[in-house]
Amino acid sequence: MCGASGRMGRALTALLAESTDARLVGATENPNSNYIGLDVGEISGVGKLDVDVVGTLEAASNGLDVVIDFSSVSSTLVNAEWCANLGIPIVIGTTGLSESDLKRIDLVSNQIPICMASNFSIGVNLVYRLVEMAADSFKNDDVDIEVCEAHHKRKLDAPSGTALSLGQVIADSRGQKLDELAVFDRTSQFGKRTPQSIGFTSIRGGDIVGDHTVLFAGEGELVEITHRASSRMAFARGAVRASRWLIQQPPGIYDMQNVLGFS
Repeated sequence: MCGASGRMGRALTALLAESTDARLVGATENPNSNYIGLDVGEISGVGKLDVDVVGTLEAASNGLDVVIDFSSVSSTLVNAEWCANLGIPIVIGTTGLSESDLKRIDLVSNQIPICMASNFSIGVNLVYRLVEMAADSFKNDDVDIEVCEAHHKRKLDAPSGTALSLGQVIADSRGQKLDELAVFDRTSQFGKRTPQSIGFTSIRGGDIVGDHTVLFAGEGELVEITHRASSRMAFARGAVRASRWLIQQPPGIYDMQNVLGFS
């Protein structure tokens, strides 16, 4: 597991500590982290697991079947390429990857299976399906679409990767490009809403785990599709489920829609 001291790392550690069919055998953090050398179980509050946090995957490579990475953009790219050299599948939950980062990961997927998702919650991935159905149903109607998301005050990227994925689902359903529809800032606009546009709103505050709502606003009716995460365990369970599925797959890029059999 990469990103051991982060919120997702701690949730994964707690989940794996109770698992009967998966075992945490290595944990990494930034080499400059104060958590290097500490037991990952004690960091996560589940007791000693005899797995010390190290600074690289190479130092943690003790019988790895799969790597789950919730670290940082720079670390994730290094970890993915390390996994490719050894033929180890990797589950990537890091968000904020650029187009050039995604191209590097795409090259790596020629060697190993990679499961990458902006959100590993099973509920959120069900919401993707529901949003796709709604967008398809409203395709020929005059509805305005807004994607609203809220997260804790320490989250770095905005809109969230999940919000962008929701927007992408809508754009794909319409046969359009998200970057031609998305509106992230209305402060400089003066005038009516652009037809077919998709508005994004981001809230950052407190300890909100993750809320996402897609609104389809038409004349005389409003449809809202919402998912609220109350615990990061929802994401951790999805990531572990993805890792179990991924080790059986050939090289390529997959997402939770594949894992759940939706696509």
